[in-house]
Amino acid sequence: MREKVEEILELLRPSLQADGGDVELIDVTDDGIVKVRLTGACGGCPFATLTLKEGIERAIKEEIPEVREVIAV
Repeated sequence: MREKVEEILELLRPSLQADGGDVELIDVTDDGIVKVRLTGACGGCPFATLTLKEGIERAIKEEIPEVREVIAV
Protein backbone atom coordinates (compact mmCIF):
# COMPACT_ATOMS: atom_id res chain seq x y z
CA MET A 1 0.00 0.00 0.00
CA ARG A 2 2.89 2.37 0.73
CA GLU A 3 4.02 2.36 -2.90
CA LYS A 4 0.52 3.25 -4.14
CA VAL A 5 0.28 6.11 -1.62
CA GLU A 6 3.65 7.41 -2.81
CA GLU A 7 2.45 7.29 -6.44
CA ILE A 8 -0.59 9.41 -5.55
CA LEU A 9 1.55 11.90 -3.64
CA GLU A 10 3.81 12.23 -6.70
CA LEU A 11 0.76 13.29 -8.72
CA LEU A 12 -0.20 15.88 -6.09
CA ARG A 13 3.29 17.29 -5.55
CA PRO A 14 3.38 19.69 -8.53
CA SER A 15 0.35 21.58 -7.20
CA LEU A 16 1.86 21.87 -3.74
CA GLN A 17 5.27 22.83 -5.10
CA ALA A 18 3.71 25.55 -7.26
CA ASP A 19 2.70 27.26 -4.01
CA GLY A 20 6.09 26.72 -2.38
CA GLY A 21 5.19 23.62 -0.37
CA ASP A 22 5.54 19.86 -0.51
CA VAL A 23 4.43 16.68 1.22
CA GLU A 24 6.60 13.91 2.64
CA LEU A 25 5.29 10.40 3.33
CA ILE A 26 6.28 9.33 6.84
CA ASP A 27 4.41 6.07 7.37
CA VAL A 28 1.50 3.90 6.30
CA THR A 29 0.21 1.78 9.19
CA ASP A 30 -1.36 -1.66 8.92
CA ASP A 31 -4.69 -0.23 10.09
CA GLY A 32 -4.94 2.26 7.21
CA ILE A 33 -3.50 5.45 8.68
CA VAL A 34 -1.26 7.47 6.37
CA LYS A 35 1.14 9.83 8.12
CA VAL A 36 2.57 12.73 6.14
CA ARG A 37 4.55 15.87 6.83
CA LEU A 38 3.65 19.08 5.03
CA THR A 39 6.79 21.07 4.32
CA GLY A 40 7.80 24.44 2.93
CA ALA A 41 5.00 26.96 2.63
CA CYS A 42 2.45 24.23 3.42
CA GLY A 43 3.98 23.70 6.85
CA GLY A 44 2.80 27.03 8.23
CA CYS A 45 -0.11 27.77 5.93
CA PRO A 46 -3.48 28.48 7.57
CA PHE A 47 -5.09 26.31 4.87
CA ALA A 48 -2.84 23.29 5.56
CA THR A 49 -5.65 21.32 7.23
CA LEU A 50 -7.93 21.95 4.28
CA THR A 51 -5.18 20.90 1.87
CA LEU A 52 -4.55 17.77 3.93
CA LYS A 53 -8.16 16.63 4.30
CA GLU A 54 -9.88 17.88 1.13
CA GLY A 55 -6.92 17.44 -1.19
CA ILE A 56 -4.45 14.81 -0.10
CA GLU A 57 -6.73 12.57 1.98
CA ARG A 58 -9.56 12.66 -0.56
CA ALA A 59 -7.25 11.76 -3.46
CA ILE A 60 -5.67 8.87 -1.56
CA LYS A 61 -8.99 7.46 -0.32
CA GLU A 62 -10.46 7.56 -3.84
CA GLU A 63 -7.67 5.30 -5.09
CA ILE A 64 -7.09 3.22 -1.93
CA PRO A 65 -10.35 2.59 -0.04
CA GLU A 66 -8.44 0.73 2.70
CA VAL A 67 -7.00 4.05 3.89
CA ARG A 68 -8.99 5.26 6.87
CA GLU A 69 -7.33 8.62 7.48
CA VAL A 70 -4.43 10.85 6.49
CA ILE A 71 -2.82 12.76 9.35
CA ALA A 72 -0.04 15.31 9.56
CA VAL A 73 2.83 14.57 11.93
